[in-house]
Amino acid sequence: MTPEPETPNRDIHECEITQPTSLTDARGRLNRNAVGWMRRPLLDTSGIDGHRTWGRNKRWEYWCVMTPTHIMAATVSSIDYAGVHEVWVFDRETHESIGHGATVPLGRGVVLPASLGNGPASAEAGPLTIEITDTDAAATRLRARAPRVRFDVIAETPPGHECLGVVVPWSDTRFQYTVKDVARPASGTLVIDDVRYDVPAGRSWAVLDHGRGRWPYDVRWNWGAGSGESNGHTIGIQIGGQWTIGTGSTENAFLLDGRLHKISQELRWQYDAQNYGEPWRITGDDIDLTFEPFYNKTSRTNLGVVTARADQCFGTYSGWFRDADGEATEFTGIEGWAEDVHNRW
Repeated sequence: MTPEPETPNRDIHECEITQPTSLTDARGRLNRNAVGWMRRPLLDTSGIDGHRTWGRNKRWEYWCVMTPTHIMAATVSSIDYAGVHEVWVFDRETHESIGHGATVPLGRGVVLPASLGNGPASAEAGPLTIEITDTDAAATRLRARAPRVRFDVIAETPPGHECLGVVVPWSDTRFQYTVKDVARPASGTLVIDDVRYDVPAGRSWAVLDHGRGRWPYDVRWNWGAGSGESNGHTIGIQIGGQWTIGTGSTENAFLLDGRLHKISQELRWQYDAQNYGEPWRITGDDIDLTFEPFYNKTSRTNLGVVTARADQCFGTYSGWFRDADGEATEFTGIEGWAEDVHNRW
């Protein structure tokens, strides 16, 4: 089993950001007034543009959509010296995985908004195309095309829906702003080999991982996300580990009927790194989760200086969480993923 975090279940004082501010200062370093968490995207991240400081900037938009029959994902990213993009589709019945990735030197052709919500994101590399645009109807449209597959999905933003934004400060020159937006109702279409499949409304969920920052070279992380309905409630799960330890920030929260409840603790992550298919346990004072995987999406990259190992397990969450008023909510059957990643990049 994996070791527990250095400071499991210790309360961390985190400041809630409620006003728009800039992630960086006039010198391009971390603006300490931006350190904290928020219920909606509030930060201007235009300082992470690859011009003033080059080589450590990481910018990405990752979307994953789970339906009763399929899983779809699209990534548009720039890590300064390369654009790294992917379209991936998984058939839940047959376990067929169809993936197409592209690495583009210096990120040529990639479009990423300066700040979340300030424009589209897109990538085009050979047969792979991705377009991510906000609509006029409080929604995001995800369109992707790659060999054998294409999809067109609308991810809605229900009235009052909140998301988690967090700034993780390793130092004044190494920091990350992440927005994790879970439990977005999704609908649309998927086509595989000219066969059309519905992305059924009311049974499909989209999750966004938006990232802007400057990263250390060697980083490990856990990330877990879940979306669905249980016992008459809409449930969203957002948890993370390893990469935030010692920073004074966490990316742990849950969503109950659109309302975000922050968990200001490092959680205990327990899983078998030799057998990711075994159940995972993620626990803290106010949350107790069991995650049961049904598929592990593995990826390995070794380009010498740049290496990456990722095990993203898809499965089902059950358990409970407790809000600040002490009220506990139990749930079962919340689908999503939990991952274990080690990057040198």
